[in-house]
Parts: sequence; structure tokens; C-alpha cells
Amino acid sequence: MRHIVRRLALAALLSAAALPAFAQPRAWPTQPVRVIVPFAAGTSDTVARLVTGEMSKVLGQPFVVENRPGAGGNLGSEACARATPDGYTICLGTISSHAINPAIYPRLPYDVGRDFLPITQLAAQPNALAVANNVPAATVAEFIALLRSRPARDIPFATSGVGTSVHLAGTLFGQMTGTELEHVPYRGSAQIITALLSGELPVAFDNLSSVLPFARDGKLRILGVTSLARSPAAPEVPTVAETVPGFESLSWHGLFAPARVPAEIVERLQREAAAALATPAVATRFRELGITPVGSRPEEFRGFVAAETQRWGEVARRAGIRLD
Repeated sequence: MRHIVRRLALAALLSAAALPAFAQPRAWPTQPVRVIVPFAAGTSDTVARLVTGEMSKVLGQPFVVENRPGAGGNLGSEACARATPDGYTICLGTISSHAINPAIYPRLPYDVGRDFLPITQLAAQPNALAVANNVPAATVAEFIALLRSRPARDIPFATSGVGTSVHLAGTLFGQMTGTELEHVPYRGSAQIITALLSGELPVAFDNLSSVLPFARDGKLRILGVTSLARSPAAPEVPTVAETVPGFESLSWHGLFAPARVPAEIVERLQREAAAALATPAVATRFRELGITPVGSRPEEFRGFVAAETQRWGEVARRAGIRLD
């Protein structure tokens, strides 16, 4: 009898060993991963495609970037927040969509802390204070003196839109220097550059990568970058902080998942994203664009987003910036 029982037990074990390939689900990912970018083509789109392109090579599934622009990043971010939390939809978030918008949109359709799981900060990039060649200021100090000598309407500054990181950079600059600049929003960097080159507007705050090629061609001037340290992409350009101590305004990009995505998937995404940032293809392109790779852990990124939300919320509230 014991012999029969042992044989039956052995048969059961052998049968169980044959089941996993048929009865157990395969490990994530088993299908393409959708990456929502809540902006049109530009720096955010470039960062997303570079990093997730490398991730797809390792994970064996395509990462399909889907641009969903609108409402300052709110439309695409909401789509990500409402997606099924299975790891097959993630999104790119920025300082605008996940730190500034909570302060300036009274009816934001998502809650950054409740509806998202931070995966990793991918990158950081300084903005730049750029001027047309006919502006009579060669340094940040001379520019501040110029602002103090004229009404705000005489020296308007261009940005890529109300509530963007560059709008808040210009606002913070005015708050910290005790000056006033009249804000003129444009639809993107291309229009900003056109306005500067044509003399339509004298000043702009924009991403360093957008204005640097034109500065190197002598078509405009960069008075300062908005990081605390000089940018490796343009070490000859001083920081605004060298004249205005403590001034800092960085544009950043990170990956987010909808809330309730399994922790093991978030960990895998973070690990592969950090590895992608270290690949020669990504590192070289980031360096060309003046972008610094980060690759932080999820808990570190969560703390960073919370601090940024508080900081820029205070700037926006002092300036009375609100959008419907």
C-alpha cells in the first residue's frame, strides 16, 4: 500500500512540474507597453523615446510612445492615471504636469500623490535666460539694472506658455530680484526663437537645449543658465545664481505608473530605465542636449516630486497664477 501511495505522489509531482508553461501566467511584460507623453514633439518626447527605446531591447516588448498633448499636460496625465494598473500603460511626467499644475489648476483631473506611482526621475535640464542681440545687457547684473530702469511693459519676456516651467522661472527671477517682467506666452520653443531672432520680443526663458544652438551661431545671447552649477553643455555660460544667489529652475522628466501597479513591475521599470540612461546611445544624446541623467529610486523620486510641488506652488501662489 505504501508503495502505491509513493507512486501516486510521484506521479502528482511530475504532473505539477509540467503545468507551469500552460497554467501559470508569463512574467511581465507579455505585450507592448504604452508610454503616454502629455505633450507634443519636443524635449519631453525625445527623452521618452530615447529611454524607452533602450528599455524595449532588454524587456523584449515594444514601448509605444503616444503623444497626448493638451491643457498643459493634464489630458495625457489624466489618461495615464485612469489606465488599468497592469504595467502596460505608463507616462512621462514633468515639472509642469506633476509639480506646477496642482497649484495653478483649481480643477485638476488627477491627484499626483494619490493617482500615480513614481517610478524614476529620468533627467534634469537647466533653463536659460536668453536675450536678443539688440538688448543692451551683456550680463545678468546688467539685465537686472535694465529691468529696474524701465517699466515692465517695455521688456516683455517670452515663454512656451502660462504655467510652464519657464514661465515660473521668469516669475521666480522677478520675485528674487525685485523686478517686473511682462509675460508673453507662445505655443512652443520654435515661436520663441522666431520672436527673439526677429526682435519681436527682447527676452525669453526657455530650455537650454532650445536656445544653445542659436547662441553658438551668434543669433542671440544667453546671459545665464538656471542651474546652481554651470552646465557641462555650455561651461562658458555663467549661472543666474552667480548673480542671484540660490536661484535655480530645472526642467525635469520622470516616469510614472497609475496607482496600484504591482510593486515588482515598478521596481523592474525603474531598474531598466536606470540601465537605459547609462547606455552610450542615451548618454551621448543627453550630453548633446545639455540634459543630465538621474535614474533615482521610486521613493527618492516621490520625495523629490513632493518638494517640487511645494516649492513651485508657493511661487505660483505669490504671483497669483491660476488657470481654469
